[in-house]
Amino acid sequence: MTSNQPAEYVQIENGVLRITISTPAKGNSLDFGGVNEGTAALRALDAHVGAVLLVGSGKNFCAGGDVRAFASAPSRGEFLTDLATQLHDFIRALDSAAAPIVVGVQGWAAGAGMSLVCGADIAIGGPSTKLRPAYPGIGFTPDGGMSWNLPRIVGAARAKEIILTDAVIDSDDAVRLGILSRVVADDDVAAEALRVAESIAAGPRSAHAGIKALLALSATSSLSDQLDRETAAIAASAESPTGREGVDAFVEKRKPDFSTQ
Repeated sequence: MTSNQPAEYVQIENGVLRITISTPAKGNSLDFGGVNEGTAALRALDAHVGAVLLVGSGKNFCAGGDVRAFASAPSRGEFLTDLATQLHDFIRALDSAAAPIVVGVQGWAAGAGMSLVCGADIAIGGPSTKLRPAYPGIGFTPDGGMSWNLPRIVGAARAKEIILTDAVIDSDDAVRLGILSRVVADDDVAAEALRVAESIAAGPRSAHAGIKALLALSATSSLSDQLDRETAAIAASAESPTGREGVDAFVEKRKPDFSTQ
């Protein structure tokens, strides 16, 4: 994939599509330049991309929507319809991406920022990371898929409590609840998230895509149907160039080279 996207929003390096979703210009509120450029880049994904990394470029990952812009809109309902439509195009593109989604969550992830964290495959935070729904605080209901993803992570009852009480979730609780994958030192969040994304991108990409597909179907599948899918998927893996290289490397006691797969 050859990218014509602005470097400040979208970059591709070492097999990682990096999308900046917030900038300090508006207090790290959601930057729709990054959202829309990210959607276009995700829709154009090809085999050169093995992982997607979402980052904020300021001290916070994402503070949610620009509430001052909401207040100044001539028609707030029309304005929010447009913004939610753009954001949800991005969420759908992330959800349909075969490549795993990694998020580096420094500082606050509030509102749509928390929604994006909940939609990630792997989320790395720091001791100072905090998450908050933030929607009830301004009299809004959630967007960004929070009402779908959060119950699947923490359970329906806990999700109700978190959203209805507008709870602030610290990093330890976020790990315990499964919203964050793990916590590293605050200064290491960006570097560790990039390391994880690059490590995934260097791995067996077709296997990662198959793993994501199986996991996505498991929530609504019977065990018997899921076992049938696993049989078909592992058989296809065994015949694929990636699977052949992995097995051959194991037998030959060498590190597999998935770079050409």
